[in-house]
Amino acid sequence: MYGSGRISDQTRSRVRGFDDFEPELVPLERPVDRYGFIKRSVNSCSTKEGLPRSREAKRVRKWRKMIGVGGIDLWKPRPFADESRVYEQLVIYETSASELVIIWDISRTFPTHVFFQQRHGPGQRSLCNVLKAYSVFDRAVGYVQVGLPLVQQYLFQFENLAREHLPKLGDHFSREMINPSMYASQWFITVFSYSFPFPLALQIWDVFLFEGIKTVFKVGLALLKYCHDDLIHLSFEKLVHGLHNFPEDSMKPDILLPMAYSIKESQSLSESKIEYEKKHRKTKARIEA
Repeated sequence: MYGSGRISDQTRSRVRGFDDFEPELVPLERPVDRYGFIKRSVNSCSTKEGLPRSREAKRVRKWRKMIGVGGIDLWKPRPFADESRVYEQLVIYETSASELVIIWDISRTFPTHVFFQQRHGPGQRSLCNVLKAYSVFDRAVGYVQVGLPLVQQYLFQFENLAREHLPKLGDHFSREMINPSMYASQWFITVFSYSFPFPLALQIWDVFLFEGIKTVFKVGLALLKYCHDDLIHLSFEKLVHGLHNFPEDSMKPDILLPMAYSIKESQSLSESKIEYEKKHRKTKARIEA
């Protein structure tokens, strides 16, 4: 049981060693970029390849500091006999009701990344261990999949913001019956890590971890603003395609991010949240009546 105290030597001897749960990554022959994604061709290269890899180490330290992890606070007293091996105990000796869901989700995580490409391989198993350990460590939170109601709220807010900042494009979307759920859901669910080039996504996360969800709204609006003149002339079918296949030049950090950061925060963001919550309560009351 969780928090029941010492783990007997007999139990320990029956369980596989911790190394079996944290296997080494097997090198692949296929070339990868500096972030670990398999290159489409041997000759393909990124403008980031020549930058010092110390940038990634600095980013790790920066992210950890922004989200408040690392250091001695991770090892404050917990209901375990050996506090220095909390993670190992959570992975090997505890069970989580969410394990099957975690395994299902992990199979869809960065399939083109060398760390996650092999099914049930080292990368997938390591990530599974982390998610399982936390779901046991904090049972009140457990393992949480994407909260659809919250995403729906964000999409509602984004539609209102698009109408405010880009009224002509907003009207065009309405005429063509285009709504944010048809193109922007992944933006909010993954904070652009699924649909944007990874180097760009990293730079967005640099700001997202500091400023929060408003970063997603700003980047999304900036992308629509940059492509405004092209999108406004497209019919429904071409709009759907275009909103899932933005031009390569729109994905350049030096172009997109300054546009995003220049967008001023709007009072309508909080107002549309209140409006959505009122509609949601009315709908819920009508269903329960």
